[in-house]
Amino acid sequence: MDPRLWGTLLVLCAAMFLDALDVSMVGVALPSIGSELDLSTSTLQWIVSGYILGYGGLLLLGGRTADLLGRRQVFLVALGVFAVASLLGGLVDSGPLLIASRFIKGLSAAFTAPAGLSIITTTFAEGPLRNRALSIYTTCAATGFSMGLVLSGLLTEASWRLTMLLPAPIALLALLAGLKLLPRSEREKDHNGYDVPGAVLGTGAMLLLVFTVVQAPEVGWASARTLLSFLAVAVLLTVFVFVERRSAGPLIRLGVLRSGNQIRAQLGAMGLFGSYVGFQFLVTLYMQQLLGWSALHTALAFLPAGALVAASSTKMGAIVDRFGTQRLIVVGFALMVVGYALFLRVSVDPVYASVILPSMLLIGGAFALVFPSLNIQATNGVDDHEQGMVSGLLNTSVQVGGAIFLAVVTAVVTAHAPTHATPQAVLDSYRPGLVVVTIIALAGLLVSLPGLRTRRAQQSIVVAKSTVTEAETERVAVRD
Repeated sequence: MDPRLWGTLLVLCAAMFLDALDVSMVGVALPSIGSELDLSTSTLQWIVSGYILGYGGLLLLGGRTADLLGRRQVFLVALGVFAVASLLGGLVDSGPLLIASRFIKGLSAAFTAPAGLSIITTTFAEGPLRNRALSIYTTCAATGFSMGLVLSGLLTEASWRLTMLLPAPIALLALLAGLKLLPRSEREKDHNGYDVPGAVLGTGAMLLLVFTVVQAPEVGWASARTLLSFLAVAVLLTVFVFVERRSAGPLIRLGVLRSGNQIRAQLGAMGLFGSYVGFQFLVTLYMQQLLGWSALHTALAFLPAGALVAASSTKMGAIVDRFGTQRLIVVGFALMVVGYALFLRVSVDPVYASVILPSMLLIGGAFALVFPSLNIQATNGVDDHEQGMVSGLLNTSVQVGGAIFLAVVTAVVTAHAPTHATPQAVLDSYRPGLVVVTIIALAGLLVSLPGLRTRRAQQSIVVAKSTVTEAETERVAVRD
């Protein structure tokens, strides 16, 4: 890659890094925020959920907007909004205003994430160059998440406001660099108008789905409100599909989902992030509430996984070129299942090096293999004018999978909450949640396995075509 391409990649990586950094930093700071602003636990939840709601609900619209209005323009405007919202979040003095700033940040991330990914897939040629760029780009998410945990532990000691303000100058610097370095992108000229009904229905369905899942553990999964909300989501999605099939310029071209590789990538993204978000939630509670570890101590316990992902970032492109995405996804999910299963051995007095560290290393290795491979698999073979759409779809799978499976894990743990909260009883209530996390990862492994058979079949076809071509060449040579 020449310096200009490296500069482009650096700007896009900064935005991805910020998204992950922002999510992880807030979790550690919540107790301090609640204490200073006098917020209840249910209100604190919306500081996290508000971001997820804006992010997960608007990703489909964000991806298609990047295709229609220009990827560079959408990326830079959304990054500027992210910087302003970060600044406001660190200055406000009320819970509702803080939640509103978090929602706006999630909304802006819903546009930067698919726009950034589609800039990569349209700037870097498909093959080794794109694989290398995507492996570095996706690694920034895991690195940002890990660093966010550590930075939050340090910054919160001074003030929780610093955790809100930190992304603002980074986003501003990335914006200024992006104005200079990002390649110009044309708007899609030959589109058949704007799919306003599809945008309204798709965004409404995603917003309502994320909202329902986030609220379900609090109001009850079997409550009338939750069931009616899920019914409304089903109706909205049904009408959305009906509209998209008849739209001249659909928000999502449903034909892309006929590809087995595309479906496996989307389901794999849901399983990968759904299992990890649930795991991190439980392990954070285990370390801080049960073992009495500090926020910084907990962050350092997770650090080996992120460090392993970061260290492998520059090598993943070559590994993907050699082994292919499907093999790496299968191996990665297998490592993840083993890592989660090993964590079931934890006790109220664990030895970190022999009990916790092996799981962290296996999970870090799994992320290093699976996350870049899923991004490459989802975007390969897709026309440039649909890269934003596919990127938005993949990021939607990530966010919705994380929201849904975290809610499921939370509900399982709540259902097993002990009457007498002794340390061992509390730990026993966490184990069913850890089992669910392991099952989610196992489901991801099972979904990815058919891809190996498809890959072998494709290789057989290539070999057969090559043999026929060689035979034809020989016959022509003999005839001549």
